[in-house]
Amino acid sequence: MSSGAIRTPVSQIIHNKDDQDAEEEPKKKSREDWRKAKELEEARKAGTAPAAVDEEGRDINPHIPQYISNAPWYYGSQGPTLKHQRPQHEDERGHLDNRAPKGLDTTRLVTKFRKGACENCGAMSHKRKDCLERPRKVQAKYAESIVVHDEHIVNDASINYDEKRDRWSSYDPANHREIIEEYEKVEEAKRQLKAEKLKNDPDAEISDEEGNEDKYVDEVDMPGTKVDSKQRITVRNLRIREDTAKYLRNLDPNSAYYDPKTRSMRDNPNPQVPAEEAEFAGENFVRFSGDTTAQATAQLFAWEAHGKGVDVHLLAEPTKLELLQKEYEQKKEQFKSSTKTDIVEKYGGEEHLQVPSKSLLLAQTEEYVEYSRSGKVIKGIEKPKARSIYEEDVYINNHTTIWGSFWNAGRWGYKCCKSFIKNSYCVGMQEPEGYAEQQHSTTTMSAPPPPPVEAADAEKPPVESEVDSAPSSEDSSEDEEIVPQTKKSKKKSKKREKKKKAKEQRKNKKKHKEAKEKERETSTVPEELDDRKRPYNSMYDVKAPTEEEIEEWKRKRTRTEDPMLQFI
Repeated sequence: MSSGAIRTPVSQIIHNKDDQDAEEEPKKKSREDWRKAKELEEARKAGTAPAAVDEEGRDINPHIPQYISNAPWYYGSQGPTLKHQRPQHEDERGHLDNRAPKGLDTTRLVTKFRKGACENCGAMSHKRKDCLERPRKVQAKYAESIVVHDEHIVNDASINYDEKRDRWSSYDPANHREIIEEYEKVEEAKRQLKAEKLKNDPDAEISDEEGNEDKYVDEVDMPGTKVDSKQRITVRNLRIREDTAKYLRNLDPNSAYYDPKTRSMRDNPNPQVPAEEAEFAGENFVRFSGDTTAQATAQLFAWEAHGKGVDVHLLAEPTKLELLQKEYEQKKEQFKSSTKTDIVEKYGGEEHLQVPSKSLLLAQTEEYVEYSRSGKVIKGIEKPKARSIYEEDVYINNHTTIWGSFWNAGRWGYKCCKSFIKNSYCVGMQEPEGYAEQQHSTTTMSAPPPPPVEAADAEKPPVESEVDSAPSSEDSSEDEEIVPQTKKSKKKSKKREKKKKAKEQRKNKKKHKEAKEKERETSTVPEELDDRKRPYNSMYDVKAPTEEEIEEWKRKRTRTEDPMLQFI
């Protein structure tokens, strides 16, 4: 499309809006106008209509695309033209190298106030409201004599689009020389101060921390890294195709975090695998293992030595740097030991240096540990459990418990199968030899004794049989007659003792019942009493225990040291 529409700048439309009348305003093209323009364009391409002509009278090829034939809005074309596509003359180009004067015009000195000038300072280039000078006590309008220079005013009538937007228009590069000279003076003053400080104190440490961020950037460039910020390619982003990806080492989503942007996995993806068997233990393992820490300390030592005037470099002279570092460390240790011995010789107190640590002396440390009510650690590190030199919780031969978890009849064994043979194979639960008999004996011991009345009835039949047998033995001697009499007296005394014990047991039972009833009566709290209003010790009476209560407590308490407790 060769004949493009006229593209008037927006600023010109706004500027001419006030001058134009409502009738003269450009109207929006109707559908009929668009149809006519389209037919004219097709006729020009077919050759039936004459081609469009530019301002110089040249024909415009109708087959030229619209984006080439249309001039930009800021070009200010008034009709179809291709002038913006042709090389411009030197007089029409923007002269970016022209330097218009700026600042004050010192060639002319004004001593009297002029009409229309600034009332504050007396310059003709601005008014009072735009004046940047401080408010004068006596304004220039009312002063008898003033000393003022006018400012250079740039005539922007002949400035084109590029010249108007040039940032460095009218800038003199010679002005930058003043900044360079001032910086050089400051650097020279810093060097002199540094030399004086080293002269006065050779061992002083001089740090150049200010403005020293990029000091070693060029020297530390590694192979495979480009300094260009737009195109930065590093070796760490390259990976062999056969290598296993880091995110495939452990597919558990809760395992080590993988950063897809930097392709890094700092933590160990498989912490349960031993270090000697693991193929990949995280990038932190590689970063802080081997000679990386020694390399970092050597680099720091090289920087500090370079700051103190020693010409040494880690990559250029590694052997020299290592020897210097060893010598420095030896001298440092000698200096520390010498100062320590001098202080001990002068003031004494060598015996205090051989005292064990405070944590062993006072059984206290500065580590803060906070526990919950249940005994769990809330804050701090839990104290490690004391472990023996022997293996713990190791189950062998299908056992689920360790040797010594079961005790019976003075013998140790396994609790899972109750076997007393060490290192035996577990075959499941079974009762050991003599275990049932011992259980029966413990139950009979714990059972209460039978009532005395039944015992007396049980003993009656043998007495009757003895009485019946007495007359049958008429031919026996007198000694044989005395023996049954003594047996009868013993049995009678036993019956009396059993009756007394039975009475005492009944009395004790009654006393225990009465004591329990009293406890229930005292322990019962009235329902009307609110828990929020009751006193602190209202649930029980604070008093010394009676002999019956002590006896009952002794009878009911559990003895943990009893090996037969678990069989009762």
